Amino acid sequence: MTTMTDTAPRGGEMTDSPFLKQLAAVIRAEDSYGTWDEKSDAQILADFIVTREERREIPIIGDPDPDVMWRVEKFYDAIGLMIEKQTGCMASQMSKMSHEGFGRIVLIAGKLVVLSKHLRDIHRFGFETYAKLGEAGEKLTADAAQTIAKYPDAAKG
Repeated sequence: MTTMTDTAPRGGEMTDSPFLKQLAAVIRAEDSYGTWDEKSDAQILADFIVTREERREIPIIGDPDPDVMWRVEKFYDAIGLMIEKQTGCMASQMSKMSHEGFGRIVLIAGKLVVLSKHLRDIHRFGFETYAKLGEAGEKLTADAAQTIAKYPDAAKG
């Protein structure tokens, strides 16, 4: 938690990342009562920030927290929407996670797997800074867009 004496906000400064804007929009889309209308994107995305110290304190024994699973889902939903904006191909998410926090997420466009990511220690899912969160989303999106560019017929089929 930040205090008035901290020099920088937790997670660093919010960057002007298209991915961060998309992720915040994905989360805001589920706010049917307007609870988050007055919150900034940094406040909406604050739970995606996990410092090294916080990561060490999170036990990996037991079922992953449903809130963490929700954040993972929203992260990859935002990537899917960014892929669609960049390529015109809709990318749908499929995931399989074990109760131990291990699993796999794939994004599929047409008949093509455009992203395949193995996850482990899902209990500790998060990023140290907003910049790293944005970079991760943008890199995965760019990689998926390259795959679609390489196999456009499969992505559209």
